[in-house]
Amino acid sequence: MAEHNELGKEGEDEAAHYLTERGYHILHRNWRRGRNELDIVAAKDNQLVIVEVKTRRDEIYGHPEDAITNRKIRTLVSLADSYIKKFKLDLPVRFDIITVVGNEPPFRIEHIEEAFLPPIW
Repeated sequence: MAEHNELGKEGEDEAAHYLTERGYHILHRNWRRGRNELDIVAAKDNQLVIVEVKTRRDEIYGHPEDAITNRKIRTLVSLADSYIKKFKLDLPVRFDIITVVGNEPPFRIEHIEEAFLPPIW
């Protein structure tokens, strides 16, 4: 596995641990539809939480959350819709971003709740 992929997986592991410690129930990790995936699907307070995880070694080239483009948002919303239909869920949905920065633990983690709303199509 490429080094950046290993860091990304470690970042997702840290994000999942962070969420679990805060009372989130992890439903799925790396849930796929075709070539696209939802990093973490969790539930808390009777709400479905879709979490996009962005891991970076540092912030020299900008903040990790800046990598979430409008195209990525549309993809995440479409995937969330597929997930809800597949599992026949009737819950409100929230889209969060967790950023993980550092080369090794302890990482700096930031949780951005309600990072974006689904666009109107």
